[in-house]
Amino acid sequence: MKKILVATEKPFAKQAVDNIKKLVESAGYEFLLLEKYQSADELIKAAENVNAIIIRSDKITKEVIDAANKLEIVVRAGAGYDNVDLQASSDKNIVVMNTPGQNSNAVAELALGMMVYQARNGFDGNSGTELRGKTLGIHAYGNVGKYVAKIAKGFGMKVYAFDPFVKKKSIKKDKVKAVKSVEKLYSKCQYISLHIPANEKTKNSINYDLLSLMPENAVLVNTARKEVINESELLKIMAEKKNFSYLSDIAPDCKTDFEQNFSGRFLFTTKKMGAQTSEANINSGIAAAQQIINFFKKGDKTFQVNK
Repeated sequence: MKKILVATEKPFAKQAVDNIKKLVESAGYEFLLLEKYQSADELIKAAENVNAIIIRSDKITKEVIDAANKLEIVVRAGAGYDNVDLQASSDKNIVVMNTPGQNSNAVAELALGMMVYQARNGFDGNSGTELRGKTLGIHAYGNVGKYVAKIAKGFGMKVYAFDPFVKKKSIKKDKVKAVKSVEKLYSKCQYISLHIPANEKTKNSINYDLLSLMPENAVLVNTARKEVINESELLKIMAEKKNFSYLSDIAPDCKTDFEQNFSGRFLFTTKKMGAQTSEANINSGIAAAQQIINFFKKGDKTFQVNK
């Protein structure tokens, strides 16, 4: 009997775990659970004799893969998969998948929620500003970007998007204005919402040159990955533009600099919160389990990311 391990340092919601267990066992497989583990050694030990692993932000390193001699598939319950060593997985013919779209609404709501919180001065009782009529640029128009656009239009924002991998007519169909270049997006929009992945091309790509194009009272919102930000150049912009704000779903390495120098102009969640809703937990967990079952029973590799 094949064994499917759910390994989560930050656990799924109980309802999600119960649903995954029911789905796995009804398909004829053994369900195993590792939650709130304290060290990589615990994950390595748990992975030794399993055929599949479902993770969240957990790191599937080469050491984990080398120890997992029966492993056939890893599914990251969520969109990003930079926490999995793709090369090591491919070297051992292990399929790696993500679950695109399952967390999208949760991330989008967080992005807009942070914008509202910042615009209203953290609800401190002082007069703030409104989002209505403001320009929002969506950098990468994938699943999350589409939800951000939909919600932002509900606020009455003017929405623009740039994504070289999405046809302009697809963007325009959503009544979002497609721009021709990333520079145009940043120069046109007061708010920028980041949804790019972290890879060799995008790491440190949000830099001084781009951010300096943004208009007065600019707000950069990052619910993607901290690695896409060139932190030293972000600090330079923060120092030069006294009304520039940075809102992030994960604190940068230079968090102390923000705390010491830019009070009231930043917001960092206590931990990465984009997928931290019951609905996203359930949706992504069930999707991950179903993808594993489909892979075992039908050889379905639809969402493979290490092709």
